[in-house]
Amino acid sequence: MLDNATPNPALLQFGEAPDSLMKEIAALIVTALNLDVAPSEIEPDAPLYGEGLGLDSIDILEIALEVSKQYGFQLRADNDNNIAIFKSLRSLTDHVWRNKAA
Repeated sequence: MLDNATPNPALLQFGEAPDSLMKEIAALIVTALNLDVAPSEIEPDAPLYGEGLGLDSIDILEIALEVSKQYGFQLRADNDNNIAIFKSLRSLTDHVWRNKAA
């Protein structure tokens, strides 16, 4: 487990995702799910699933589909890292940043 003082090796290679991408993904989530919340109200580190934003597994599938369409790569249901990927807006944004098509 990484602590706050230890840099994430994946982020060192790609750099940290820009805030503009995080805002874009927050807007994608709100639009895709027709949420009654402003994108700016989604806390970057709050849980997306369950507590926090309160999304369920169907919501996560819808987000995965929209991310795939928008950013040109697949988020697969059988990916062992899905819990970490969809942990928060920040973790999803970092994953998109590392994997999106150029």
